[in-house]
Amino acid sequence: MTFQVFLIFSILVSAAVAGEGATAAYVPTDVFLFNCGETSDQMDISGRNWMAEQPNFLPSNAANASFVSHASFQGSGVSKVPYMTARIFRHDFTYRFPVSPGWKFLRLYFYPTRYSSDLDAAVNSYFSVIVNGFTLLKNFSADLTAKASNGAFIFKEFIVPVSSGHTMLNLTFTPSLNMLAFVNGVEIVSMPDRFYSKGGFDDKIAQVGNSIDFEINNSTAFETVHRLNIGGRLIDGISDTGMFRQWLAEKFQLNEKSGIVPIVPGVKINYTENTPAYVAPEDVYTTYRTMGNAEHPRLNQNFNLTWLFPVDAGFNYLVRLHFCETLSDVNGPGQRVFTIFIGNKIAKRDMDVIQLSGGSRIPVFLDFSVFVGFESGPRPDLRLDLHPYTVSEPKYYDAILNGVEILKLSVSDGNLAGPNPNPNSTSGLTPNSVNQDIQKPKAKSHVLVITLGTVGFAIVLAMFIVVVIVMKRRKKKKKVNVDTKSKPTDSWTTLPLVTGSSHTRSTTSLPSDLCRRFSILEIKSATNNFEKKLIVGVGGFGPVYKGRIDGGATLVAVKRLDISSNQGVNEFEAELKMLSMLRHIHLVSLVGYCDDENEMVLVYEYMPHGTLRDHLYKRNKVFDPPLSWKRRLEICIGAARGLQYLHTGAKDMIIHRDIKTTNILLDENYVAKVSDFGLSKVGLTSSSQTHVSTVVKGSFGYLDPEYYRRQVLTEKSDVYSFGVVLFEVLCCRPVKLENVPREEADLIRWVKSNYKKRTVDQIVDADLTAEITPLSLEKFCEIAVRCVQDRGIERPSMNDVVWALEFALQLHEAAKNKNGVDSLDLPRRDEVGTTTDGENDLFSRTTGRMSKSVTSNDDSARLAGDERSGSSWGVFSEIKDPRAR
Repeated sequence: MTFQVFLIFSILVSAAVAGEGATAAYVPTDVFLFNCGETSDQMDISGRNWMAEQPNFLPSNAANASFVSHASFQGSGVSKVPYMTARIFRHDFTYRFPVSPGWKFLRLYFYPTRYSSDLDAAVNSYFSVIVNGFTLLKNFSADLTAKASNGAFIFKEFIVPVSSGHTMLNLTFTPSLNMLAFVNGVEIVSMPDRFYSKGGFDDKIAQVGNSIDFEINNSTAFETVHRLNIGGRLIDGISDTGMFRQWLAEKFQLNEKSGIVPIVPGVKINYTENTPAYVAPEDVYTTYRTMGNAEHPRLNQNFNLTWLFPVDAGFNYLVRLHFCETLSDVNGPGQRVFTIFIGNKIAKRDMDVIQLSGGSRIPVFLDFSVFVGFESGPRPDLRLDLHPYTVSEPKYYDAILNGVEILKLSVSDGNLAGPNPNPNSTSGLTPNSVNQDIQKPKAKSHVLVITLGTVGFAIVLAMFIVVVIVMKRRKKKKKVNVDTKSKPTDSWTTLPLVTGSSHTRSTTSLPSDLCRRFSILEIKSATNNFEKKLIVGVGGFGPVYKGRIDGGATLVAVKRLDISSNQGVNEFEAELKMLSMLRHIHLVSLVGYCDDENEMVLVYEYMPHGTLRDHLYKRNKVFDPPLSWKRRLEICIGAARGLQYLHTGAKDMIIHRDIKTTNILLDENYVAKVSDFGLSKVGLTSSSQTHVSTVVKGSFGYLDPEYYRRQVLTEKSDVYSFGVVLFEVLCCRPVKLENVPREEADLIRWVKSNYKKRTVDQIVDADLTAEITPLSLEKFCEIAVRCVQDRGIERPSMNDVVWALEFALQLHEAAKNKNGVDSLDLPRRDEVGTTTDGENDLFSRTTGRMSKSVTSNDDSARLAGDERSGSSWGVFSEIKDPRAR
């Protein structure tokens, strides 16, 4: 079938379908329904015809880069077309669809299940999707997305522009590392020109929180995040107005009891030039939600109509709100006026549907642009509130809403991809978190607003005066302390540490190649004036921004001290002092700092792969698939080497005091680097000194119990914390858990208990069980358990930890290479003897570092070799007795 014949066929089909609806006024130029992997045309349950894959749409390497497979199970509610057949991609694969210029709806259909080719799409499928330069999906998991929506299948809807100089829509699927990609169906439908970019009624898009109108150009792509028929039923694609959009039944409302859904039969919607018939179906405009309480309208001043929509942080969103007054009682301007809040900011102060539309039963829609930052995490809620506008004293203290559309806009580099959702989350809905019946309204009467504003201003002014006085006193105190060479205090003063900058104010300066001093103007330029969408993390010190220095050539991480931070200046100075003197491949490098204009900023090398914690617990979001056992060992070895350097390689011993998975960062090659030295302490400075007495500081769950009890700090406190990290790497779960059996609540006790019972294989991260090798796991558990002994003297040094982890890695690689342990340079296990008390002499025989005098009898028994059975004891029952399972 040639493109011309198919195009004519598409127009005829779309016209026939559109003709079934009385309000369908748009006939799309292009309609593709592409049943991936099928060899013959098939009709779905709605009567739409899905065409078989056409060879001219496939790349030349289709046979080598992909294969076709059929779902082995048809779940409840899953239609045969297009979900039961899939094309599965081993490598990059590009569909080429001939289309006309203009914006297109692009819908991708996925059914994550097991396929007859033995592919489990729920486990082995993470991939990216790019179309005409726009990144639609990145490291996407259809399985996680479907589970988060409580469905067996999903489809993703995008809107992509095709420029006038192009006649092809190139759709590329790229599997993530060691993964596969798949798709069941592809749908392409044309749409009216500038349908989502001309701004609604007044041809402008208001920018929430900004007086400047928002513009959407022809190089912008969209993702449909939410499209709801407020107060009404589900509207499927056939019942739409020619573009085959789905309008879901209302959800995401904070409290369903806060409003009513009036039923007005026999309503005929009067579409206009400003709101053509194809904007939304009649069912959207004939159903709606209001606040109710008509008999007691003043009650509505005490609550809002509120919806919470989960979205991805770091993007601009187009929010389209649909309105239509159909009640005969509301038939004139000024009778029902309300305020629209989006993201807790006023979007429109006095919304009057009748006045804007021109009369009853005339629909109208408004578009707003809003940016969603990272203040509430990577998956925040976009809040929509409606509240009566009482200043004009309307006839009805009420609000109304008929429909909502929320579309994500691509960023400047064409990216639309967000993180995978968490299937265990509540999708951002917390209906019990706010009692709307007593919630303070966002807008009250004019007098009350003035009163509250006056009182608030007075309070703020008083607080400002107090802060100024306190800061002046602290500055004076700081100056006295510096002059008398006493200990510096927590104040926002200029640090005595400077570089070779022209701003040098001290004769004691650091080498400029080790620590560069930035001006605040340089920092603001690097972070686009601390733009919120550049925030990549938030810690106790404050937010961390992704920035560029040296004319944009160098990526850096910019950590800015929050004035309300509990860590403050002491930690700022400690980290600056520590890192300016330390350089190691497994320590995060400090590029420089800034202490201008009461700002305190540290600038580090940028770590593209984030924290180890993210890869353990947020791996279904922006990161690669689960870390392999080999990579986890390499990361642990790298972090251990960083600690080893702090303890033994620096001029003076340095104790980190805050080792945890969030303070182990990964660079572009997954090389681990220890970070965050704000709590670090210089340790033993002489051979006669055995410990440092200090106030206890650290993170809950990682804190050395001996240090906590005795306030005695040694390098073995870091060893304990690192042992906890090893447990997290092994089990992929936090240190503390709630709502689990008591014996599982504490990770350390849980692992120790299973280690003693020889059942560690039952608690290992499920993603590791298929590849982890028993001997490697045994050695890893052995050193991890030693690290978390209650007494510091019973714990190994970081030298021993590094050696043991390297040994575990060699054991793993030898087993994978099927060379056996005999291929290792380290002693064979049948050469490892036991001491007279039965202790495993592995360390003393191979490194000479760990003596039996620092090992408790209980641990010795657990680590001893079982000479009588002819094999060593292991954490897997198969090691001790291969017949056990």
